[in-house]
Amino acid sequence: MLDRRALLRGLAALGLGAAAAGCSGPRTPELEKLVMLTGPPGAVFRELGASLVSALRPHLPTTTITARETGSSVDNLQLLREGAGQLGLASIDAVESSGEAPAGLSAIGRVYDSFLHLVVLDDSPIKSFADIDGRTVSLGAPGSSTGFTSDRLLSLTGVKPIARQMSQAAGADALADRSLDAMLTLTGIPTPAITDLAGKRAIRLVSLKSEAALLADHYAGPYVAATIPTTTYAHVPPCETVAVPNLLLTRDDLGDDVVRIVTETVFTEVSAITKGHPEASHINVRTGIATGIVPLHPGAAGWFRDVKR
Repeated sequence: MLDRRALLRGLAALGLGAAAAGCSGPRTPELEKLVMLTGPPGAVFRELGASLVSALRPHLPTTTITARETGSSVDNLQLLREGAGQLGLASIDAVESSGEAPAGLSAIGRVYDSFLHLVVLDDSPIKSFADIDGRTVSLGAPGSSTGFTSDRLLSLTGVKPIARQMSQAAGADALADRSLDAMLTLTGIPTPAITDLAGKRAIRLVSLKSEAALLADHYAGPYVAATIPTTTYAHVPPCETVAVPNLLLTRDDLGDDVVRIVTETVFTEVSAITKGHPEASHINVRTGIATGIVPLHPGAAGWFRDVKR
């Protein structure tokens, strides 16, 4: 027969084991895979998204986390709706284009602002936005933030360039070999493709001060006059332009526990995620909740509430 004292010791051990398990803290969420929708080659969206994926892996060790290259904002919104990813970056003007929050999607938070660049070689005759009329201009990759904002601006001004749909990297290469007259791109600063271009060719940024005012007058909310600082690109003077905030979005059906981990990682590991991108380093809790008409995901809202207590 089993010794009664041994049985009691075994039951006690089981009890202690259960108690220890109960005190071990929250369990790691069970999620097979997590896809982060980023942007095209040469874009800050792409680099920042990849950095976020790296930062998340230690916090979700049982989940396969990947970054997917995309066209950018418009592409990301569509892919999120289709379920091809659970996280995605998008400019707020594209997100709010219908006047309503996108169905099935919510925000993890506002992250940083993108700046509209009109890039030309230094010896280019293009001195103003109107001067791109009839010239060959990259208006961003298909499905990009650039394409969305550019279409609005071209419609307001009546300017009609010969449009090319190219990523920042492809546009910069085409500008360098003079097969392109200009590159229009809405992106964070500094943008890797433009940094590389400035190291090969003398370039200029064309002022978009008037165009910034025009966008702000016609579309209340997402557009703010801004300046690309002189320290952004080597030997390139400061330039007045327009800035647009970006959101990190998620599907509503992503679990609160996972979203809470993503939110905490974004807003507490800023220096690691945004290394090399000064504008992106402005990510902070105070502005993180400023997501416009897009509601915060419950998991993100809970994290912000706890932080502000």
